[in-house]
Amino acid sequence: MIISAGVITVSDKGSRGEREDKSGMEVVNLLKDIGADIVQTAIIPDEVDQIKKILVEYADIRNLDLIITTGGTGVSPRDVTPDATLAVIDKEVPGMAEAMRRESAAFTPHAMISRAVAGIRGRSLIINLPGSPRGVRENLAVILPALKHAVEKIKGDSAECAS
Repeated sequence: MIISAGVITVSDKGSRGEREDKSGMEVVNLLKDIGADIVQTAIIPDEVDQIKKILVEYADIRNLDLIITTGGTGVSPRDVTPDATLAVIDKEVPGMAEAMRRESAAFTPHAMISRAVAGIRGRSLIINLPGSPRGVRENLAVILPALKHAVEKIKGDSAECAS
C-alpha cells in the first residue's frame, strides 16, 4: 500500500519567505524514504482559520491518507496548530502524540510543553510535528513504524491486529 500524503508547514516567517522551510522538507524526505507519495505541500501562516481550511481540503477534497503539519505546536501565543487540528478532527489518536512527547523528553525537557496532537478526519490521519528539522526527525521516527498500519485501519481494513 502506498500512502498518499500532504505536508503543511505552519510558519509566519516561512509563509512570508523570510525563513527556509527546512522542517517541511525534512518531513517530505522522511516520508519518501518509506515510499509515501507526497501529493501536496504548503507553507501557511500561524492562523487558525487557514490551518483548518487546508486540513479540511487535504482530508475531504484531496482524500489524502496522511496529513503532517510541522510548526506551531508549542505554547507561544502564535502556536495554534493543535487548536486548529482539534477543531477539524473526528477523533484523537492520543497514543501517537504521547509517544512523540515521551521520546522527545529523552532529548530535551522542552518536550513537555509540546501540545502536538494526532487525530482522524474521515479517512485521513492528521499528525502535528514540531517546527524544527531535529524535532521532525525525532518525533516522526517514533511513529513511522505504526503509520502504515494506522492508515490501513482508518481506511477500513478489518484484518485482526493481533498476531
